[in-house]
Amino acid sequence: MSQPSDRPIVRLRPKAEARALRHGFPWVYADELVTDRRTKALAPGTVARLEDAERRPLGTVAVNPASKIIARMLDRDAEAGIGVDWLKVKIDRALSLRARLYETPFYRLVHAEADGLPGVVIDRFGPAAVIQPNAAWAELQFDALAAALVEVTGVETVIKNGTGRARALEGLAEETRLVQGALDGPVPVPMNGATYMADLMGGQKTGLFYDQRPNQAFAARLAPAGRVLDVFSHVGGFALAALAGGAAHALAVDSSAPALELAQAGAAASGVAGRFDTRKADAFAAMETLAAEGALFDLVVCDPPAFAPNKAALEAGLRAYERVARLAAHLVAPGGYLVVCSCSHAADLTRFRAASARGIGRAGRRGQILFTGFAGPDHPVLPQLAESGYLKAVAFRLSP
Repeated sequence: MSQPSDRPIVRLRPKAEARALRHGFPWVYADELVTDRRTKALAPGTVARLEDAERRPLGTVAVNPASKIIARMLDRDAEAGIGVDWLKVKIDRALSLRARLYETPFYRLVHAEADGLPGVVIDRFGPAAVIQPNAAWAELQFDALAAALVEVTGVETVIKNGTGRARALEGLAEETRLVQGALDGPVPVPMNGATYMADLMGGQKTGLFYDQRPNQAFAARLAPAGRVLDVFSHVGGFALAALAGGAAHALAVDSSAPALELAQAGAAASGVAGRFDTRKADAFAAMETLAAEGALFDLVVCDPPAFAPNKAALEAGLRAYERVARLAAHLVAPGGYLVVCSCSHAADLTRFRAASARGIGRAGRRGQILFTGFAGPDHPVLPQLAESGYLKAVAFRLSP
């Protein structure tokens, strides 16, 4: 455990604004902190006491001199002890919320800063859980984090998923391993009336995207007895929900053969395999091919990867979202529906919605917005941190 008496002190620069930190902002950027030789020598993940320029305490932080985010707020109490007991309190609080929201233990249990554990993502899959320690402090504290998780939740299987862009920005190596328990293939996940198959060791991110759950439920209501196209489908998120809701047929398009195999397994487990097909292809090329074939669908859903993961990529990302909407609009039957999604925090709702509307217009179509959705409540948003509210989903009804 990190004890207050053992901690180094790090201090804000005289011109750095401490007000945002006092009001809940969880990060200190490298140009806001005094980075003398002593601070630069701190090992990534070191727990320290943060003070303002007048030496007044601001809280307990985790420091990583190798990261642009040089300090992450762990606790507003500068005297907080950071260890298993502290982690148990955080996880228990997160668990109490999810237990109230969901009848079955399949959800995002910890959503990083929004749940008071900066850089930590934990997704629960019944008796199993996947931990993503995306910050240096969580990497150092991983054993304590896993122990706290098991004690609070009673999960039997724990997987460490140490992959992704966030870890690279922290200077952390990639590593995925089974920490505790056993796995016997993909895990079935009941959600929105369907059964999804999640590959916890080799799948994308933690194996399944829980964040789209409410948006998939809404989209499923739009095409009862209709034809559905799910582009960038991953393991069939929107397609399987629509089939569970009574859609006549669904086609899932993705560039990943393993993801489509899991989608097919999910369709079989859901009892809808006879109404489900897949197509392995680049999403843009597939939509152009389908248009050339004259294919039309009552519902088209596009849930692409983050085209604008940061501000530098914003303009190119918005053009990509516009192109997605344009190609997809050509495939929507008269009076049908188009759902477009973005998980890019750099592209806010206004910009994303405008890019999508431009794309629909360029396809010669017009539409009315029926629904704007966000991540489910197991992905809470920290009001002071825009990045925690990354997901947007907009449903259009297109004119004939």
